[in-house]
Order: sequence, then structure tokens, then C-alpha cells
Amino acid sequence: MPPKAPSWWYEKKGLQPHLLAPAAVVWDAATRLRWLFTRPSRPSLPVICIGNFTVGGAGKTPTAIAIARLLLKDGVQPVFLTRGYGGSEKGPHLVDAGRDDARRVGDEPLLLARVAPVIVSADRTAGAALAAQQNADVIIMDDGFQNPSVAKDFSFVVVDRGVGLGNGRVVPAGPLRAGLPFQLKKAQALVFSGTGDAAEPLVQSARAEGIVALDASISPSEDTGWLHEKPVIAYAGIAHPEKFFATLETMNCNLIHRGAYPDHHIFTASDADHLLELARQKEAQLVTTEKDFVRIQGAGSLGLLKAKTRTLPVALQFRDRGKVRRLLARVVRNAAP
Repeated sequence: MPPKAPSWWYEKKGLQPHLLAPAAVVWDAATRLRWLFTRPSRPSLPVICIGNFTVGGAGKTPTAIAIARLLLKDGVQPVFLTRGYGGSEKGPHLVDAGRDDARRVGDEPLLLARVAPVIVSADRTAGAALAAQQNADVIIMDDGFQNPSVAKDFSFVVVDRGVGLGNGRVVPAGPLRAGLPFQLKKAQALVFSGTGDAAEPLVQSARAEGIVALDASISPSEDTGWLHEKPVIAYAGIAHPEKFFATLETMNCNLIHRGAYPDHHIFTASDADHLLELARQKEAQLVTTEKDFVRIQGAGSLGLLKAKTRTLPVALQFRDRGKVRRLLARVVRNAAP
């Protein structure tokens, strides 16, 4: 898998997808065979999965957090289950936000742990078993939609309206993790976030298949007046850093530099020295995402970078929260023993 999605994944024309079409057939067949020959385990708690159809970030973690908060409002205690991508911990492991760091458990679990308990496990079956031992009512899987090892009671698939499904081809010829018809059959709801019309054909397909289509938006969750006090130097190591930069631009701040790093990038002292010197020269404010912030670890220039960087907290909001709460209540009720 490439560390950064090729630009031609999101273009309708090009030679590369045709050349890689045979490899995509093999990838798709392997995915289908894994589902065919895997007997999923069923935890004692209902399982709600938050996934996506494509490789790369679509907003799964903000969606998982938003759903957890809606459950908590209704008196339902969730526990998160995630593989902890980017961390060394194989698990199953109950995240301790006070002791664990991103190198051990990954960045996303540390954000999830602010809301509810988190289990990190490369083995989803073992992770689900440990999750079921927590004082919880429901398991929320952050990612794992294409993993057949654990039975899901309900799957929300997150889609970015700005990029949609790219060229509509399967990895490595495109961003799809498996053929779209195969994946659609396993989804109960699609969450469309962002702006643009790239996902409009998928909206129509979902409705034709009887899949619930939900509109959502991701926006800053705190006051952002400080963004206008100084020029801004933004940096991010996420799947689509340009989305972060675009968000800052919509806020009319004086964005003078965009530093894009690979997804889940672990910042080095050299990175810190470069960013700090740039900020000093330009008398600018350093800004990054919450996911990036938890990956800045160390003393010296790394500690200084963390001290001088501010984050832009964001949250996902469903347009029709009442509808989502009713869906969640039905899942929990129907899955109850």
C-alpha cells in the first residue's frame, strides 16, 4: 500500500489504473475469499462499526466520537475497539491515556480515550472479547468494516463528498478496498460529510439499495478567534492534509505555509527545528490537528514544538441527530439478550 494515495486514484482517466487492473482483480478476489472462509465471532455486546469504502481518511474517528457521544446522551455506555494503527501495541490492551503514547497505541486511540474506554488489538476477535469485559453496553469499532472476524450489528460507512470514491477502482488501481457492490451489501448507513458533488452517484445508489443516507459536517468545535492574531503556519501528517489546510482557509486566517507530511507521521527533531525556525522568522503561530499533536513526543526541540503549537479541534455533527439516535437505540435494543 502506498504511504500516500496516488493523485491518479482520484482521476477518471489515466494509464495506471488499466495497467494495474489485473492486480486489482486479485486484491478484490482475496477480500471476497477471506469473507467466504471466515466464521465471524459474535461478542456478548452489540457491535457498531464505523468504516469506509476506500483507503485513507474519510472522517471515521470523528464519526465514531460523535456516535459515542450520542449514545452517552441516551445513557448507553460505549467501549471503542480499534487496531491502533501506527502503534507498536498488538493487544488486546486497554488504553491508559495517562501512560500510553502514540508510539505504543497510535494516535486515534488517544483521541477516542477522551470519550470512552478504548481497546487496541490487532486481533479483532480477542479485542472484542476484552471489550465485552468492560462496564459497557455496546462496542464501537473504529475501522474494521472489511474485517470479517467480528460480526457487526450495524455498520456506518463514512464518505467524503469532496472525493467520493475516486476513480471507482479497487486497490491498487484505485482507492476502493473491495468492489463497491460487495461492500454496499454490508453497510446499513452511509455518512456523507464535507462539501462537493463527487459522492452524489453513491447517494443515489444508497437510496436505491435501501441504505440510510445521513448528512454530516466536520467543523471547529472551539473558539478560533486566536487564528487571526498572527500569520499561521499549518502542518499535518494525515491522509488528506489539504483538507485541514482548506478548513483553515475558509476561516480567513493568514495562512502563510502548509507543511504536509505522510499519514501517521512521527515528528522528528529535524521536523521540529524546521518548523520552529520558520515560525520564528515569520513571527507566526504554529497550528496542527489533534491527531498530529498527540504524535509530537520528546524533549528539546520536540518539546518546544509542542509547547508552541496550537490545535484546531474539530467535531462531526449530524444534520439529523434525532434520526441517528433512533437508529442507535434500535441497534442496542434489537441486539440485547
